[in-house]
Amino acid sequence: MVPANATVLLVEDTPSLARVYTEYLKKEAFTVVAVDTGAAALTALTEARPQVVLLDLQLPDMNGMEVLKAIHDQGLPMAVVVITAHGSVNVAVEAMRCGAYDFVVKPFNAERLVVTVRNALERQRLAQIVDTYREDLARTRYHGFIGSSLTMQAVYRIIATVFITGESGTGKEVCAEAIHRQSPRRDKPFVAINCGAIPKDLMESEIFGHVKGAFTGALTDRDGAASRADDGTLFLDEICEMELGLQTKLLRFIQTGTFMKVGGSRLEKVDLRIICATNRDPLREVEEGRFREDLYYRLHVIPIHLPPLREREDDMIDIARRFLVEYAREEGKAFKAFSPEAEQIFRAYHWPGNVRQLQNVIRNIVVLHDGERVVLPMLPPPLNAHSLQAHPVGGAAAALGAGTSPAPAGRKEIVPLWMVEKEAIEEAIAACDGNIPRAAALLGISASTIYRKRLAWEAEGRL
Repeated sequence: MVPANATVLLVEDTPSLARVYTEYLKKEAFTVVAVDTGAAALTALTEARPQVVLLDLQLPDMNGMEVLKAIHDQGLPMAVVVITAHGSVNVAVEAMRCGAYDFVVKPFNAERLVVTVRNALERQRLAQIVDTYREDLARTRYHGFIGSSLTMQAVYRIIATVFITGESGTGKEVCAEAIHRQSPRRDKPFVAINCGAIPKDLMESEIFGHVKGAFTGALTDRDGAASRADDGTLFLDEICEMELGLQTKLLRFIQTGTFMKVGGSRLEKVDLRIICATNRDPLREVEEGRFREDLYYRLHVIPIHLPPLREREDDMIDIARRFLVEYAREEGKAFKAFSPEAEQIFRAYHWPGNVRQLQNVIRNIVVLHDGERVVLPMLPPPLNAHSLQAHPVGGAAAALGAGTSPAPAGRKEIVPLWMVEKEAIEEAIAACDGNIPRAAALLGISASTIYRKRLAWEAEGRL
């Protein structure tokens, strides 16, 4: 899709030709900036910021190749189309080797020129898209996040607003802070409240503040989080824990930007961004009457779901290494890496507590041990219940992922991994009376994983 308001810089020293080419392009709604010298072209490159440059190589003050070289050396995001005469096609080909996109041979008609310019613009647009994806895919960190997995790249690209979901320990507050730091409010306050950690009868005061004497213990006036976050960001974590009565007041506050302190009579107004997060399924909370539907749709504009650690490919090892180096520096320990066996156990474990659990495990290792590498005997519970010596790679993964117990001492039989998985999954489904989503939740995997595996087993005659 070519932008209709694209700017084309025409560098042509013959006035009659410049007028003709300009008319050709203006009929297509392009903005044309025409200059007749190389010096004027170099100035226009920065002032007009064209997407396409139509460049005549024979200029009165310099060779057009100097203009092309300047565009190339500065890495300017524009496509150059060389205008050449019949006798200098070889020169035009040389210009393309030096970075020009295409060339047109004089004389040419309007159709030939317009098609060439449109192709050049489309090429520029596609190049920018490729550069954007290349930059994203090369990104291993983003405002406090660590990881380059595709699931996290998707999170990085949509961080903009307002409702974050994900299991406990996946980094919802880190995500909220990233949104704040990426916004124009980055230099203003970021105020976070955990709705599940504050007693329900104090939550309204925590958000909106109170006046002296509003309730027992209110000895002075107190500003709430809404006042402290004015011009900045208010983050309400675990919002599904908020009682319905307060949800009504929160909805009114979001719609009007005004509130009254508990016990107060004066309407106050603030300007802030509200970001909410929960580790529950908010739509299910709405369906079961625990969360207001109108508040849900008011907040759920662009949802961001943070993937659990087990779905983030090798991000887990990158995060573990970062914590290891950081904590070793804090504790004055020598740790620099994990042994391959320890890394395999880390990869095999299911991490129900996600990044927070990983963080605690690394802290435990660093505080209680020392050495250049983390080895198997240093692993704390529950990771130390299994080792690669007791389980082959597949067996360790099955035991750790599916929650099975280690084999009794002296047992020599090795069960295929698919049988261990199948037994664990079918037992969970039976225990949940056939409810696959609930069984998946208890196993710590997605329901789609169970459906996919059962289809595979059925196709292989194993079901």
